[in-house]
Amino acid sequence: MKAITYRTYGGPEVLEYGEVPNPKLGVDTVLVRVKAAAVNPVDWKIQAGYLDAVMDAVFPVIPGWDVAGVVEETGVGVTEFAPGDEVIGYVREDFVSRGTFAEYVAAPVRTLARKPAGLSFEEAAGLPLAGLTAYQALTRSLRVRAGDTVLVHAAAGGVGSLAVQIARSLGARVIGTASEYNHAYLRGLGAEPVAYGEGLPDRVRALAPQGVDAVLDLVGGDALKVSPGLLAEGGRLASAVDGAVLGLGGGYVFVRPDARDLEALTELAERGQLRVDVAAAFPLEQAADAQRLSREGHTRGKIIITVA
Repeated sequence: MKAITYRTYGGPEVLEYGEVPNPKLGVDTVLVRVKAAAVNPVDWKIQAGYLDAVMDAVFPVIPGWDVAGVVEETGVGVTEFAPGDEVIGYVREDFVSRGTFAEYVAAPVRTLARKPAGLSFEEAAGLPLAGLTAYQALTRSLRVRAGDTVLVHAAAGGVGSLAVQIARSLGARVIGTASEYNHAYLRGLGAEPVAYGEGLPDRVRALAPQGVDAVLDLVGGDALKVSPGLLAEGGRLASAVDGAVLGLGGGYVFVRPDARDLEALTELAERGQLRVDVAAAFPLEQAADAQRLSREGHTRGKIIITVA
């Protein structure tokens, strides 16, 4: 099969497009014919070696954890899916090697859910990792409830835009930080936008004088540092990008594969409460260009890899 691989840590220049062996089908594994995969910042961070201390890399590595595709075959122990089913998945194992930037991926059944009927394969591929990050942060770490006011840092990004919509579906009021360019976009998602930079605490307090009930940090650094001071009494803080949150009394979120959570996202999408915006799409052989765009860090929505 055709796939993108890398044989050593590095930047986009180490990515290679070519033939690799087809994946083996395990007992509790589903062979998915990939229609689309999503590019996430964690892909190029792993590729650069930043996570080498916590995740083994078995070279050559096929990058990518997000997938949308069609079930080609199922392992003998799989009862949840059948050939022809359209699925989405956050296909992460405890090591990196067998990713989704390929024509086929063998996905453990625990990483999959049915594809939302109303989303294209490209849109659906952008949902798993970003959507699960937002969903698990909001429902588990922050325990967001109806009536809460939630502040989302980087609310126009891939995770942030989904977090806004998920929080709104939970009945929360959402304030989102973003550049002025993205304020109209955030209003369209149901958030109240505020600008980044100096004076941010005053702008948030103007909207929530008593403080916010929860902060989801997707930026780190200065945005995270000012966040505890924006919390109401009993407020909760979580970050998906900066471990310094632990020293501030908050929780760190590292997304986990969870079929039930993924199914919850599918249901939200099918009810019209969750949409995925595709910023750009690249064919598989241009994955290096897609990664370069991701590394710029200014994209609104998801960057997608399409597979013929």
